[in-house]
Amino acid sequence: MSGLKVLHVLDHSVPLQSGYAFRTLAILREQRRMGYETVHVTSSKHYGASADVEEVDGLTFFRTRPGQSMLRRLPVTNQVMVSIDTAARVEEVARQVGVDLIHAHSPALNGLAALRVGRRLRLPVVYEMRASWEDAAVDHGTAGARSLRYRVSRALETFVFRRVDAITTICEGLRKDILGRGIPAMQITVVPNAVDASAFEPLAGRCDSLGGELGLAPGPVLGFIGSFYAYEGIDVLLRAMPAIVQASPQAQVLLVGGGPAEESLRRLADELGIAARVHFAGRVPHQRVAQYYSLIDVLVYARHSIRLTETVTPLKPLEAMAMRRMFVASDVGGHLEVVPIGFRDRLFRAGDAHDLARVVAGLLADRSAWARSADAGRRYVENERTWQQSVHAYERVYAAAIARHRAQ
Repeated sequence: MSGLKVLHVLDHSVPLQSGYAFRTLAILREQRRMGYETVHVTSSKHYGASADVEEVDGLTFFRTRPGQSMLRRLPVTNQVMVSIDTAARVEEVARQVGVDLIHAHSPALNGLAALRVGRRLRLPVVYEMRASWEDAAVDHGTAGARSLRYRVSRALETFVFRRVDAITTICEGLRKDILGRGIPAMQITVVPNAVDASAFEPLAGRCDSLGGELGLAPGPVLGFIGSFYAYEGIDVLLRAMPAIVQASPQAQVLLVGGGPAEESLRRLADELGIAARVHFAGRVPHQRVAQYYSLIDVLVYARHSIRLTETVTPLKPLEAMAMRRMFVASDVGGHLEVVPIGFRDRLFRAGDAHDLARVVAGLLADRSAWARSADAGRRYVENERTWQQSVHAYERVYAAAIARHRAQ
């Protein structure tokens, strides 16, 4: 399939920082190494664009400008207009550059836009489900699990599944969700999350100068690097700290990133009397992330058990293993899918601060096995979870989509 020109329809992209944006960047870079031509259109939900066409990290992104009509400011109709605006931009770009296939990525609004353009230009369409966006809305408090918005969002995605030429998703949990909607298994391919091991080369030692800037003592330092959403369970880590401190009096927490839960986390640290031990570093440039990893002895991934976390796999544990860092994680389904069998003693009961403290205390009490564990984690990533391995699966997906489209 080398030489195929693929138009990717995206919710948002770099320079915004999110797991979604980083997965996209990895896919595009690997596809280009494989000989594909890639074209990239972001929906009107991407924010902060300075121009209609932007160059970011060596890639060209065509931005969709939101319209100004009142319909774009009203509930429900504003989402309809996002899809309409995105479809118009996708069609404009597709006609301008000429493409062979459209690959739309979550949410379903992008799938609807791709279907509309695919039908008009007679192009095959692939849809990639990266998460259950309606379940994320429940966690963020913008929709209820039984609300009309939730049911409509789910129905729209099912509508897209039934009409595209091929479907991909990021994990087995979401594959089962799609199968549960009556979609044939042969139409679904899992392209799992992975890491670029070369981009996550661990530093030789601790970045002491940065630690000094942040006011970190030697530690041990527990930490989290990512977006601060309620479902990430950072509150569980904070609630576990009093018990952890009993076993490790110098223990501290380093939180790198930001998001909707930040203010509530700051308040919780105050309420627990541990504010002096919790360091909020804010959002940092992606190229400096390795320095922050070097300061953290144990990464803590304490995701709460909700539908989203039980079905969707995160990138973070893979990054920790690539960086040769120790980690502990809650026993939600998404973690179970990415954490190797040999690391299952690092899991604790989701939402249980006492069990988190127990697992952390056990890990901190026996550092003799850390080097061996770090080697095993790095090997696992290099052997089974690289983007090169994952992205090659798109060759089969695209070939199947083109064949199905031609047969219709």
